[in-house]
Amino acid sequence: MRDVRPPAVAGSWYPAGRAALEAAVDGHLAAAAPGRPRPCPRGIIAPHAGLRYSGPVAAWAYALLRPCHYAAAVLVGPSHFVAFRGVSLWPRGAWDTPLGAVPIAEELAAAIAAGSGDIVEHEAAHGREHSLEMQLPFVARLLPGVPIVPLVMGHQDRATAMGLGDAIGRAVQARPAADVLLVASSDLSHYEDAETAARLDAVVLACVDAFDAGRLMTALEAEPRHACGGGPMVAVLRAAAQLGCTEARVVHYGDSGDVSGDKSSVVGYMAAAIW
Repeated sequence: MRDVRPPAVAGSWYPAGRAALEAAVDGHLAAAAPGRPRPCPRGIIAPHAGLRYSGPVAAWAYALLRPCHYAAAVLVGPSHFVAFRGVSLWPRGAWDTPLGAVPIAEELAAAIAAGSGDIVEHEAAHGREHSLEMQLPFVARLLPGVPIVPLVMGHQDRATAMGLGDAIGRAVQARPAADVLLVASSDLSHYEDAETAARLDAVVLACVDAFDAGRLMTALEAEPRHACGGGPMVAVLRAAAQLGCTEARVVHYGDSGDVSGDKSSVVGYMAAAIW
């Protein structure tokens, strides 16, 4: 693998200039109102569409990180363009962004990889993929200098999702308490009318609010339309439970029609946090 991954969607899905991107992220964060102060979350779930569309929802999860300090962030997202079995890790170097290079947490990445035979190095899975890249404007803005572990899931079957969660949990358990942030990247239903989307998405929201990775996996197996990043959500919920978390909360829900004005065909977005 190359040492540095260049941006794939800068200039199309989000601004390519530093000042413009900072202004966009700061604007979304300023508009979010996640409520009373809470302890820093162990994990969050955020969407990954174009910043204009999903940024207003993602900001509700990321706004919870404003007072927080982390030593690393583990990012788990789905593969949209490359079909493969297992999970692809970017193990070293950095990911470039308009806000500067985000380094890889190489020691933590190696520890996670050592805990699962499903984790491979598959560079093509990261090349055009936007699911993790769309988290970086918020990560780089709120957690400057914090290294990441990028993990892209191929086939999102139960064994892979649960196994990845176990590997993350074991690797993080060996570190100081609460110093690693877990991020699951997922949009919800795609291209349904807003009423149908809300009905489908309500199932996912209920599973997250119940902090039940197994129940969410069962729902995804019964109806794959629920989410493109269901496996990443299951993995992060599973890892968080292993790390002693006891609560998950959906902090905001919306859809692309809130921005476009077109409610006839929308993508659902959820922001959630885990403590």
